[in-house]
Formats: sequence, C-alpha cells, structure tokens
Amino acid sequence: MYRIMLIEDDLTIAEVIKEHLSKWGYDVVYVTDFKNITEQIINFDPHLVLLDVMLPFYNGYYWCKELRKISKVPVIFISSAADNMNIVMAMNMGGDDFITKPFDLNVLTAKVGALIRRTYSFQGRMNVMEHKGVILNLNDTTVSYNNEKAELTKNELKILQLLMENAEKVVSREDIMQCLWESDSFIDDNTLTVNITRLRKKLASIGLENFITTKKGLGYIVE
Repeated sequence: MYRIMLIEDDLTIAEVIKEHLSKWGYDVVYVTDFKNITEQIINFDPHLVLLDVMLPFYNGYYWCKELRKISKVPVIFISSAADNMNIVMAMNMGGDDFITKPFDLNVLTAKVGALIRRTYSFQGRMNVMEHKGVILNLNDTTVSYNNEKAELTKNELKILQLLMENAEKVVSREDIMQCLWESDSFIDDNTLTVNITRLRKKLASIGLENFITTKKGLGYIVE
C-alpha cells in the first residue's frame, strides 16, 4: 500500500482528501503539528507528499526545500495561489506538480496515481533515521541537528545507525563489534573505544554533547 502524507492547514479539507484517497487504497495521514513537519515525514516515510503553500509558521516552499535536503520523494503542491510566480517557485523548490484549489478529487487522484507510477522504481524512498531531532542520512553518511551537519566515516555511521535503531535500549560492545567487523574476536577492544570517541566528538561539534551514553559494564545507549 502506498503511503501519502498530506500537509494542509485546513483540517476539514485534509479529512476530505484523506477519506477520498483512502477509498483508492492509499494509506493517508495528515499533519497536525506544523512546527516539526520534516520529522513527521521521516517517521511516516511516505511514497508521496501533498503540500499546501500557505501553512502556519513556515510556508510550503520552506518545507519542500528542507525535505529536498534528505529525500527525492515526489511532492505535489496544492494551493489557491495559482499565478505563474507561485507555480514557478513550487517547481524551483523541488515540487513535481502543482494543483490549483479548488480541484476535483478525481483529478487529484489521477495525478497522484500518475506520479507514483512514474516514480517507483523506489528511487524516491528515504534512507533516513530520526530520533529527537537528530537526523542520520544513510545516503550521504551525515548526521545533522538544528541545521548543523557532520560527515561520518563508515564505522561511525554503522555505530550510530545501530544505536539509533535500538534507541532507548542498551547495545553491548560485543554487538557493536559484531556489526562493525562481523566478529567480536581478534579485535582490540580499544579499537571500538577509539571509534566511539571520534563519533562523540563529531556529535559534540553539532551540539550533541551527550547523545551517546555509556552504561558501565553493559554498553552504550541513545536515550
């Protein structure tokens, strides 16, 4: 089932669109918290985003630009502001199509279906993890927080991915070594410590001083 995220300020319209697209077999959710839209998109991992231009706090162009930093997921803008300037702006910010309000729900459904068919192949799927505002991008091996970004080595990426996959659970040193080197034998224990230390320094450089916590005698945890 294809997942669609709807970002529409008018929740009455959002509910109508959700109900209609659901009848066509789509899994549709709409945003209610307009302060943290990117995190919600990452967590839902949609195949397509329907994005209004006029939104609280930041407009749709801003959120599309932010989304394009981490994903190629297709975006259809929906807006009553259908002059050429707004349409051009939507395309320049990374939009794939533009639908003018008011619109026929059947036309919307046809455009959604056409764009999904053109896209998958699945090149639009995100390969991104998020925990408490920390975004780990597996595609470009970076971690970002509050608009700050750090590049990670292969081992640093593997460690952080494992810890974030098991967020709020302790991961043993043995499990981390198994992930890194497919063995916990014949590996100098200090080698892991060096990798953890380097990772912590990079996290600290983007404002994450205590993102990874040591549980003495047990392992490490992201809380």
